[in-house]
Amino acid sequence: MKQIDWYFDFISPFSYLQSELLHTLPEVKITFRPVLFAGLLAHWDNKGPAEIVPKRTWTFEHCAWLAHKHDIPMTMPGHHPFNPLPLLRLCIALGSTKEAMQRLFRYVWREGHLPTDERPWQVLMQELGATPDMLDTPDVKQQLRANGEMAISANVFGVPTAVVDNRCFWGLDSTDMLVAYLRDDPFFRSDLLRQAQTLPQGVQRKIT
Repeated sequence: MKQIDWYFDFISPFSYLQSELLHTLPEVKITFRPVLFAGLLAHWDNKGPAEIVPKRTWTFEHCAWLAHKHDIPMTMPGHHPFNPLPLLRLCIALGSTKEAMQRLFRYVWREGHLPTDERPWQVLMQELGATPDMLDTPDVKQQLRANGEMAISANVFGVPTAVVDNRCFWGLDSTDMLVAYLRDDPFFRSDLLRQAQTLPQGVQRKIT
């Protein structure tokens, strides 16, 4: 059975959508690794899609379409971006289980709530048997940092990313590629893929 490390952030609607499709994967063992997307962006000197004005609008339109296409319930939160740290730390405090991950994603992207929505957040914490102190323990904070370090060492640059056999599958639209890999599709031994992996870099854009 293949082992997958699945890196995600609750700030990412694409992560939510892929979380609802993980059941379509062939039999695998998944380790759920909450990670701060902003940390990955900072490390790789990149911008998130919501930070580029025209791309921001397209991103949410596209996510709405993808939710419709896959018949996944979706409700936009009150605003975006938001601070995902309480959600990430809560997930870790709850053991980063599939159930905790899925419940927290649905809190944001199915129910439309944020950690700053005081009453819904209190109700969620009570439902999960969690307390604010659980989010502030050194162990929880260290695990989140460790997840980020593991992600970077695995060349993860965005979320969601599934890492299997030291190979990264980034984004919701890589789900079918991941399924093909898990099913040992001969494409992954093809000349075309080897060419893609070794394509030389050409002219570089000047950054002033």
